[in-house]
Amino acid sequence: MIETLPMGVRLAVSPLSWANDVLEDLGADITVETCLADASGTGYQGIELGRKFPRDAEVLRPLLGNYGLSLASGWHSGELAERSVDEEMAAVASHARLLRAMGCQVMVYGEVAMMSPGSPLDQPMSQRMIMPKEDVPGYAARLTEFSIRLLGEYGLKLAYHHHLMMVAETYGEISRLFDLAGNETGLLLDTGHCAGGGFDYRRLIDRFGDRIVHIHLKDVRGAVMDEVRQRDLSFNTGVRRGMFTVPGDGNIDFSPLARFVRDSGYQGWLVVEAEQDPAVAPARAAVTRAVQHVSKVFEAS
Repeated sequence: MIETLPMGVRLAVSPLSWANDVLEDLGADITVETCLADASGTGYQGIELGRKFPRDAEVLRPLLGNYGLSLASGWHSGELAERSVDEEMAAVASHARLLRAMGCQVMVYGEVAMMSPGSPLDQPMSQRMIMPKEDVPGYAARLTEFSIRLLGEYGLKLAYHHHLMMVAETYGEISRLFDLAGNETGLLLDTGHCAGGGFDYRRLIDRFGDRIVHIHLKDVRGAVMDEVRQRDLSFNTGVRRGMFTVPGDGNIDFSPLARFVRDSGYQGWLVVEAEQDPAVAPARAAVTRAVQHVSKVFEAS
């Protein structure tokens, strides 16, 4: 536990430092128990859902409880860019029930429709499919209705994850969507994906600070990100080369974020997240450095 965090703000970690959800060879030999023991032993209060975690609350609850951890949230691969709200509610049902049973307050929503065929995260970054501007109002309306229904039926706030290679990557795309979506649609602020999308995360704080319901603390190694962009490499290649890292290891200044959390009265989770190869960046050491860095940043803010 970080004593410098404001009341009502808790620190969690993503299991991606131990085992990648997409690149399954990264951390393939690391057990859930190792992940949870490391997270608990290095001071985290919670953890997000990972691909190796059981999806039965009666199994997951005591498993996390053994390590004194809460479930912060979990990712839902949404397709509202191409399907109806009714279809999305049917698709999310089992996941939402699990999050509700685990006491979560938010659900991470990542838009995976309108991605290139095949393995989109293995394709050059320039090949991202872009939503036509005339389609954004309808998408925003479906997203708003889905957010209302998700909260009404499951008590979960939607935390929309802007993300590289998805339909809301740039500041302009995120702004256009959130200007049209209702206030019921919450925003997940991901510092690393802001940097990767070519803008400072403070721009989202300045414009949509009151919509932020979940925060991912991800750092970026600028030289690697620049190489990925300049050589038009894929997202997954960038991950393998280490374009993302934990706070304090990259180029991002987290001081403005700490001031936002303090001054805005933000209540919720801060989640350390870094897709890395644990064979190159051992997870326990990395997430320990992250705790220390976040603590220092909040102490100085």
